[in-house]
Amino acid sequence: MRTINEINEKIKNGQVVVLTAEEVIELVEKKGIKKAAQEVDVVTTGTFGPMCSSGAYFNIGHSKPRIKIGGGTCTLNDVPCYTGFAAVDIYLGATAIPDDDPRNKIYPGEFKYGGAHVIQEIVAGSDVRLEAVAYGTDCYPRKKLETLINIKDLNEAVLFNIRNAYQNYNVAVNLSDKPIYTYLGMLKPNLGNANYCSAGQLSPLLKDPYYKTIGIGTKIFLGGGIGYVAWQGTQHNPSIPRKENGIPKVPGGTLAVIGDLKQMKPEWLVGTSMLGYGVTLVVGIGVPIPVLNEEVIQYAAAKDKDICAPVVDYSSNYPQIIPGSLGEVNYEQLKSGKIIIQGKEVPTGNLSSYSRARLIAEELKSWIKKGDFTLTEPVAKLPQAESGYGFKLLKERSIITKEV
Repeated sequence: MRTINEINEKIKNGQVVVLTAEEVIELVEKKGIKKAAQEVDVVTTGTFGPMCSSGAYFNIGHSKPRIKIGGGTCTLNDVPCYTGFAAVDIYLGATAIPDDDPRNKIYPGEFKYGGAHVIQEIVAGSDVRLEAVAYGTDCYPRKKLETLINIKDLNEAVLFNIRNAYQNYNVAVNLSDKPIYTYLGMLKPNLGNANYCSAGQLSPLLKDPYYKTIGIGTKIFLGGGIGYVAWQGTQHNPSIPRKENGIPKVPGGTLAVIGDLKQMKPEWLVGTSMLGYGVTLVVGIGVPIPVLNEEVIQYAAAKDKDICAPVVDYSSNYPQIIPGSLGEVNYEQLKSGKIIIQGKEVPTGNLSSYSRARLIAEELKSWIKKGDFTLTEPVAKLPQAESGYGFKLLKERSIITKEV
């Protein structure tokens, strides 16, 4: 029906028709797939939830005299960075925590501060304390550096997240007789609660389940600024069971994303402490879906009741990688506040903010309608089911040590 270039022309001319994923559901119910596909050019999506596999890299600029931080140590507000690059390039992971954090020695640990909090402070324009120790070379003689850095003074500040926007995910419960603390929050004993993390009918990869429009090079809303899909995310798993509508019944695809941190906003990159688990970064992502044909809008019109997720016991099955689930539920049921598991009514909670996901979809819609955001043609598709990609277990091998 139309191409991305044709849609971009309509954006430039102020003629583009953009609906959020919620709005397109209503339009399809009212007018049907064919008519909706004729009327709509772009569908916007959104998600806002904890995404641990996130981080940022920085080029801090050169001190006088120069210092080679690569191969040395570096902290930002006492949170360790990875320094295995060149002289003044460092990477800060969202889950990094200070060396003196008690972790889970005092159980459950509070994990009050870590890399994600530092990233949020940097984006907010706060000064951050950098301390580095190096071994010194002829061309980089300095061995110690203590200074304050600010995002406006850095050469580069780039958000680079290697696994975001999971396509569907587990609903976590606890069958044991004691509380457990997980990346999906605290789970009460004996099916005391059920936690999930997805925007459901607004979530990007659930609206394009076969990655027909989302690929490497797709321009997106990232952390309040503009970013791009850089690659498939780690654990990208397209080879999973799907419903007849194509939507995965279990965790599926993921995205690796990248963008200029200097464009982003602290309300869309939020450092968060997970009791008993660690630190994570709550990330805002919105992906535009170009309506190239009727098939695209049919997928984009999927409702919460059309999207199912497995219920998994996190006290045993998940940590021990025991296959199987306690059944499946749809997102309409999850968002009702309660589900039935093993004949018991269990209250539900969402770690992903649906209201903030809606705001992201609306903001991206506004950018496109104003002409501030055009679409990109992916340079390559994300791996499909036949590609051989998928979740693999570690092949453990015995290590033999010899006495000397």
